[in-house]
Amino acid sequence: MLVLSLATAVIPLVPLVPLVPLVAASKLELPPQVHHQLLHSGRPQIGLWKALLSDAQHRQASQLGESAAQQTFTATSRPKYEALCFEQPISHFDDSVNGTFCQRYWLDASSYKPGGPVYLLDGGETSGANRLEFLEKGILEILSNATNGLSIVLEHRYYGDSVPVSSLSTDDLRFLNNAEALEDSAYFIEHFKPPQSVMQLDEPSALHPNNTPWIYYGGSYAGARAAHMRTQYPDLVWGAIASSAVTHAQVVFPQYYDPIQTYGPEDCISAIQSAVIAIDAVLDMPNPISTILKGLFGLQELEHDDFADVVSSPLGNWQAKNWDPAVGSDEFQNFCDALTAGGAGSQIGLVRVPSEVMNYAKYIKECFGTHDDEKFLESGLEQTWRLWLFQEVISSNRSLHSVGVFHACPSGGSEHRLEILTLSLTIDYTSKICRQAYPPGKHFAVPFVPDVDEVNARGDYAIEADRLAFIDGDRDPWRPMTPQSDVAPRRSSTVNRPLAMIFDGVHHYDENGLRNHALEPARIRDVHEFETSFIQEWLAQWEERKRE
Repeated sequence: MLVLSLATAVIPLVPLVPLVPLVAASKLELPPQVHHQLLHSGRPQIGLWKALLSDAQHRQASQLGESAAQQTFTATSRPKYEALCFEQPISHFDDSVNGTFCQRYWLDASSYKPGGPVYLLDGGETSGANRLEFLEKGILEILSNATNGLSIVLEHRYYGDSVPVSSLSTDDLRFLNNAEALEDSAYFIEHFKPPQSVMQLDEPSALHPNNTPWIYYGGSYAGARAAHMRTQYPDLVWGAIASSAVTHAQVVFPQYYDPIQTYGPEDCISAIQSAVIAIDAVLDMPNPISTILKGLFGLQELEHDDFADVVSSPLGNWQAKNWDPAVGSDEFQNFCDALTAGGAGSQIGLVRVPSEVMNYAKYIKECFGTHDDEKFLESGLEQTWRLWLFQEVISSNRSLHSVGVFHACPSGGSEHRLEILTLSLTIDYTSKICRQAYPPGKHFAVPFVPDVDEVNARGDYAIEADRLAFIDGDRDPWRPMTPQSDVAPRRSSTVNRPLAMIFDGVHHYDENGLRNHALEPARIRDVHEFETSFIQEWLAQWEERKRE
């Protein structure tokens, strides 16, 4: 386990690439895997995210100062895929708002032949630059190579450099909503014309959806968008693959931890359960006993709920697993190894502290609390943690992905039993950041409770259409929110409505690939071949329709 040192903290993290900023970049960002782990895997660790960004900013300033002093300049190589710009309206619905912004996209025409399809991969809740590997050796390369297709990665509004506003305040975030983002994709598909410097077409309208089939792909949040694009814009999107598509919404989502409890190593889950029981028992005791316990973790200054949040954070590493170790993280297994290492317990006065708690405490070094409201009010463009959280807490037709943002332990009256999460992680605690980070603005205010009905009205568990495929992993913590949830209506896989469940799969396991596909695990090769086969059938249906 790599340990990053800050001025006042030692923080355990998954292995990282160096936090080296790009001098030409418009804003400094953490490496994508770090950003994703801290904000999208389980409970968002915003304090740690802000601390690491601050540390990187200080080092960037120091490096730039040294470069200026030495007058040293280094030439940069030309990227394989260059970002292109599509002029997108700031708002498709508010007539009082004029102007456009540059929505970035990247394309690969190396496999394209006239008459081939266009594959659009939705960048989702990250910089589109983080999706470029799928052009080269992932789902886009696989499908384009098999069908002479053109591949496009489209960056989501507000992410990366596709930013239509000057800050990330509550008011300036009001255009970050489901309706606007879906309309972005529709407007792009309907008006797309590749630059002549990049790609020459015999007919300027050759790639219009009236003349060429467009296939939409997305994973996770973008997977739900893929499903919604197919059902809401059927004249523009001929087919869609929705991978790990979170189409169901609910406010409290303890089911996120069910696959971890079910499929995690038995000795590890048992150790977590034993530790959590002991931790909850001690936290219920008066001071100084509870403070001494938190001190074992180096967290004696934290409130009980902040402490519980830090202690639960390693569980988010389950979602970071991937069949390709170069893409995923093995930190969940490292966490399990630490907890099951054995050793002696300890005592706090007359209270016994089992070895599982001592090992847990050794693993968790230091983290940051959330009782300081001021640190959540920064709204500069570098505070990109505000984007995804905002999407999860807004309401009405502005609700983008209000699906289980509150990963809280169920209340005492709940029938849903969760044994790996401390009882101090309550709904009141996990939701309070909505009020801390987004005070009411002049034009917009976030709701007290997300409007999950807005998301569910788009199809919920039962969403379906011809040429709409759902791909899931059986061990994905988000699968309880997808159309292949155990509580969703049963359905059968057909060529027009395909379904696949990847054994020992977690989050959108089909999206990435290897340069040599023969080296992929058999279950991954199988799903890629399955996707290629039904896409080829969908394209045959397009050709048949053209002949009618």
